[in-house]
Amino acid sequence: MSISRTRVAATVAAASFLLAGCSSTGDNAPESAADAVSVTDQWVKAAPEGMSAAFGTLTNDSDRPVTVVSGSSPVSATVELHEIVTKADGTKVMQPKAGGFTIAPHTGLTLSPGADHIMFIGLHQALRTGSDTSITLVFDDGSAETFTAQVRDFPGNQENYDPDGEHGGHGA
Repeated sequence: MSISRTRVAATVAAASFLLAGCSSTGDNAPESAADAVSVTDQWVKAAPEGMSAAFGTLTNDSDRPVTVVSGSSPVSATVELHEIVTKADGTKVMQPKAGGFTIAPHTGLTLSPGADHIMFIGLHQALRTGSDTSITLVFDDGSAETFTAQVRDFPGNQENYDPDGEHGGHGA
């Protein structure tokens, strides 16, 4: 009987070890969404006042989707996550992205002029070419990542801003 008990104990121990090894919370798994996301090629459009936007690539290196739900920056009263939509009359309008930016596992989301972007509304100061500004992104799990982006000249993309999803709003 002693040998049987030893075998059972060894089997239980081995099974526990194997189950722990298969766990998705291994040493390489990020602890938070912010830990899973890297930001590259980031920049902000130069602007003397009013509004501006930030661009770059957000890459999710984890095995689960992550969602950016909000943002902030010391240079702006408000930071919104925006998308560009085409209205029935063919005009392009930017508006807040409902639900934020979801990034699939092991993929990147490119934020670019004329597409998804981070919008600064109510600038506290001019954004001058060559300067840097910090941006904080908040994820759906409550984690946050702060990064720095360089301000650059960019004359393009003069979409209309439509905070309510209706045509009209402010020029960008």
